[in-house]
Amino acid sequence: MKLYDLPDARGHFGPYGGTFVAETLIAALDNLRENYLRLKDDPAFQQELAYELAHYVGRPSPIYFARRITEKAGGAQIFLKREDLNHTGAHKVNSTVGMAMVARHMGKKRVIAETGAGQHGVASATVAARYGMECVVYMGAEDVKRQAQNVYRMKLLGATVVPVESGSRTLKDALNEAMRDWVTNIQDTFYIIGTVAGPHPYPMMVRDFNAIVGKECVVQMPEMCGRQPDAVLACVGGGSNAMGIFHPYIPHESVRLIGVEAGGEGINTGRHSASLSAGTPGVLHGNRTYLLQDENGQIIETHSISAGLDYPGVGPEHAWLKDTGRAEYVSVTDEEALQAFHDLCRMEGIIPALESSHALAHAMKMAADMRPDQILLVNLSGRGDKDMATVAAHMGMVV
Repeated sequence: MKLYDLPDARGHFGPYGGTFVAETLIAALDNLRENYLRLKDDPAFQQELAYELAHYVGRPSPIYFARRITEKAGGAQIFLKREDLNHTGAHKVNSTVGMAMVARHMGKKRVIAETGAGQHGVASATVAARYGMECVVYMGAEDVKRQAQNVYRMKLLGATVVPVESGSRTLKDALNEAMRDWVTNIQDTFYIIGTVAGPHPYPMMVRDFNAIVGKECVVQMPEMCGRQPDAVLACVGGGSNAMGIFHPYIPHESVRLIGVEAGGEGINTGRHSASLSAGTPGVLHGNRTYLLQDENGQIIETHSISAGLDYPGVGPEHAWLKDTGRAEYVSVTDEEALQAFHDLCRMEGIIPALESSHALAHAMKMAADMRPDQILLVNLSGRGDKDMATVAAHMGMVV
């Protein structure tokens, strides 16, 4: 079986993925998988999805040549896939629309979600409002503080936001609470997972809905540049935006795939969220993948200035792409990401999410060592409105 055709029937990407959940969830996951695979091949469902993506989300998103950033970096040309221009301001809406449609077909009236940076929570609340569903979003209490704007947006959209006080009070803990809710309310509730992790079929399903990003790029890049890029870069927390742009490029073997993790204060400090760069295989949230854990298998507390990358694991397909060598994974520190954030603001008039700023920072470093005729494509996965307070606090300002 080729890399592009994974997962297998049991949800495995090599030794990763699978279904490690309580027995009470097995039947629900089997039912979800059967419904998703049926709808995936249903022309009427795909036609409705295409309509929603075009007329509600605003796809296709454009590709933009960052001329001044290219000049500053020197060397290779840097292009941006503008997912920040989607309705709700990030790539998250691509999969929440698709999963909400699946939920409707399954007769579910209530959706739940977990969120870190708040963008997935906003996207989930948005589609719940669109389709008339009850929505509950779990969010780590630390993230509730640093993403207050998105918390208010979710509430405006009619969602109930539940702050999670356990553990590190970030994304991992929000996901734990969402899983507990799902087990308790399995009959009427659909869990809209925010990334390409979790038990099968979630890594496959979230990837498939987000793959619209890469599918558009495969068409758009030859139209703009006459060929495909030399490398595609994307930030990686759980990894949904990265997998969305990577997956259609897997068969394009001449295109390097580079995932950029949150290096925090530096890998050697232990204060980071770089699971692939510094983790080991283990089981968390229903799947086997690379995790930040100690020698006893206990999850290590993570750190990133970016709430959306502050997670101790990664999607299982990324783990397999790393092991096979099809994708490369690097890390960028908080300070490097902040510098790229400010550069894009001041040189292109685009305010990026701090998550996306990690990918841009590495692209600028790479470009300096490449030729001017070479091309880098960065997935600008979201806009930075949500990060104003975080950036301001780092600069000693108040907003």
